[in-house]
Amino acid sequence: MLRTIDISAHSYSDRELRRIVPRSHQSVDSMLDTVRPIVEKLKEEGASAALAYSEKFDGIRPPHLRVPTEVCDEAAAALDPELKKALTTAITRVRAVHEAQKPADVEVTLAPGATVTQKFIPISRVGLYVPGGNAVYPSSVIMNVVPAQAAGVTSLVVASPPQKDNGGYPHPTVLAVCSLLGVDEVWAVGGAQAIGLLAYGDEGYEPVDLITGPGNIFVTAAKRLVRTVVGIDAEAGPTEIAILADSTADPTHVAYDLISQAEHDVLASSVLITDSAELARAVDAKVAELYTVTLNADRVAQALTGEQSAIVLTSGLDQSVAVANAYAAEHLEVHTRDAAAVAARITNAGAIFVGPHAPVPLGDYAAGSNHVLPTSGSARYSSGLSTLTFLKHVDIIDYDAAALEEIADDVIRLSQEERLPAHGEAITARRTK
Repeated sequence: MLRTIDISAHSYSDRELRRIVPRSHQSVDSMLDTVRPIVEKLKEEGASAALAYSEKFDGIRPPHLRVPTEVCDEAAAALDPELKKALTTAITRVRAVHEAQKPADVEVTLAPGATVTQKFIPISRVGLYVPGGNAVYPSSVIMNVVPAQAAGVTSLVVASPPQKDNGGYPHPTVLAVCSLLGVDEVWAVGGAQAIGLLAYGDEGYEPVDLITGPGNIFVTAAKRLVRTVVGIDAEAGPTEIAILADSTADPTHVAYDLISQAEHDVLASSVLITDSAELARAVDAKVAELYTVTLNADRVAQALTGEQSAIVLTSGLDQSVAVANAYAAEHLEVHTRDAAAVAARITNAGAIFVGPHAPVPLGDYAAGSNHVLPTSGSARYSSGLSTLTFLKHVDIIDYDAAALEEIADDVIRLSQEERLPAHGEAITARRTK
């Protein structure tokens, strides 16, 4: 079912491996002209435009764009007890991890009377996008809201698409989690129009300073268009999993994990990297056997047979590691002998899942880590969502007269070298007489 790319007979550079390993090709640029009029309309007309676009694209006009708090609370009260327990457990674990991530301010004394302090300050107001579409994503509420709260953000809004089946409000489980987390501002708006409203606001709808959260290509294109107005976390592409495995891996575990990621989207990438031809054959057979009994079999089949999914057959562990680092997967599982040691050799991945008992779905929900991760190879230079995403740092420079005098000659000389003499003159004017 999965095609095989055999690179075991040759060695390849990192540049060549980036081209060999399959990846979904989704052009955000191609969507900009489609999305730009929507964003511009939101800038000009605000909430009224958001409601009109909801009616056009979602097939319903929400009764209130801002969801009443009692609607969220009612959704929480109606939760199945087992689901509420699972959600509460996930919230507790994610909060524990993200509260531990908050850095302390750093003060450095360079000389008597000369200090530089790096202070961390929460972003004032953030917008957290929770997608609708193929599935329900209460986990995305947790993964966006909890790190913002851990950072100390005091003003946040969750935006999620209105649904016909829920009277024009977002999915009830999404609303319930907002209630459990104490989120008192929820907007029933999705797609590019949600991003536009978050960025520009309207009367009664304050704009935000930062937008986070994954979405489809229209959401991603809209985030690109507003990123000079507000901050964004990343431009999320289709989800992806790579599994680095050797002959010790369990084919059934590997097959299930490839399938689990493929059910997200027809463009999802599922890639097995292995030096074992026997494992490759066994996994392919298991995938063909197991995917047909899943709820989303058609979607899984399209993803697994697409150009973005494959088995990459390597010459050995070293080449497998090189492939994994070149690919820089959103999610990377390691199923090898001494998996922890192999995982330590990985430098490029959104998140690394070590051994047979740490599958990606664990991280999607309740491992404690965040599931909003870099895609499309951006793990080579960026990180997933965390408490740090919602913090900015400011340097505070505090020098007294003696400390300035000690460094004055060096600053003046450097200003002369750069042909900026007024910089030096500003120092000279302050020199101790």
